Amino acid sequence: MKKYFDGKEKASLKSRREMQDQALSAMVKRGYKKSPRLKKLLDRHHITPARIQSREDLETLPVTSREKLVEMEMQDPPYAGLENPEIAIDRIFTSPGPVYEPHLSETDILWARAFFAAGIGPGDIALNAFSYHLVAAGLTFHNGLRKVGATVVPSGTSSSQIQVQLIRDLKVTAYVGTPSFLMSIINQSREMGFNFKKDFRVKKACFAAEPLLPQLRQVFEKEYGIDTYQMYGATEVGDVAYECSQKTGWHLCEETIVEIVDPATGRNVAAGELGEVVVTRINDIFFLLRFGTGDLSRLITEKCACGRTSYRLAGIAGRVGDAVKVRGLFIAPSQMKVISAQFNHLPLQALVSREGHEDILTLRVEKAGLATGPGAWEEKFRKVFREICTVKIDAVEYVANGSITTDQKVIVDQRQW
Repeated sequence: MKKYFDGKEKASLKSRREMQDQALSAMVKRGYKKSPRLKKLLDRHHITPARIQSREDLETLPVTSREKLVEMEMQDPPYAGLENPEIAIDRIFTSPGPVYEPHLSETDILWARAFFAAGIGPGDIALNAFSYHLVAAGLTFHNGLRKVGATVVPSGTSSSQIQVQLIRDLKVTAYVGTPSFLMSIINQSREMGFNFKKDFRVKKACFAAEPLLPQLRQVFEKEYGIDTYQMYGATEVGDVAYECSQKTGWHLCEETIVEIVDPATGRNVAAGELGEVVVTRINDIFFLLRFGTGDLSRLITEKCACGRTSYRLAGIAGRVGDAVKVRGLFIAPSQMKVISAQFNHLPLQALVSREGHEDILTLRVEKAGLATGPGAWEEKFRKVFREICTVKIDAVEYVANGSITTDQKVIVDQRQW
């Protein structure tokens, strides 16, 4: 009987860090010899390969944004001189920019951890609704599904009507794609006279490429009985994190070193603080160190109830350009939306000002009801805000209904520098 990938974590947090640090050190030494670009980068910063012994040592290197990577590949096509010329490449993918990405599909377990955590295995028939054309998504998800033993239906971006037909005829049990496309398929099935929950067997769904909104997750799980999971990655570095059955954050893949950094300095922020997700994927083919995703998140260091010991990302809070730093900590518009939703979608606006050398954070709140105001309500509001954004509110300003409109910025930086 064929043995499939077992995604259970076998290493403790300490031993995993030690293995990753050893692999990182070996990767940098190998890259220094094989990659002209990496050698030039280290030499320019007066860093010897032996100096990079752990993830903490990565802070001595700059973060490479996607825009910078595109520029580098245009100067030195196709891989900016970051590749290992001695290793045969199995597949070459591209993404807009363009960015060219060399892959080793047969040896890499891309996305297999995510599918294992979602409970997908040899008994499943999985519909893969990601494109197989040029971009990495379709084939890398396909490979991950095969690693855990699932049968794959490579439907790609076929029409929703064809997807319904495939789900029906092939008795599909799992869906891999975007949440919005699954909703389109469900709606199409209704138009074709089917009851998606009763007539079909889809009970698991793994989503990537776009956010899974809480209300949509509830629809999938409560109305259609589909267990949903989120996966997070980037075409330049592959899979980064995934949800387990607890759904309390995204576990970091063991093949990646993830830093949460201050976008302005490239330095790591304290655990629990918001910052940019920066990824180094340990491999021996493409020596891209400290890739800046542009996404904002924070690190959850508490152990998960599922038993996995890896740290988790607390979802994506927005993009780097959308966030505003207050007293050294970032606030993102998406965090404001989460807070608003917890208070019955109460219109909110954050104002950041400065008095002397101190940042002042004022929250404008529409007085939606009798309960909204100073006292117990405000005390709860301040507590929730600090739990989500980490930053303490200095003042709450109550305004009339309709004062905060959807065309206004959620966070307004009034500081003059």
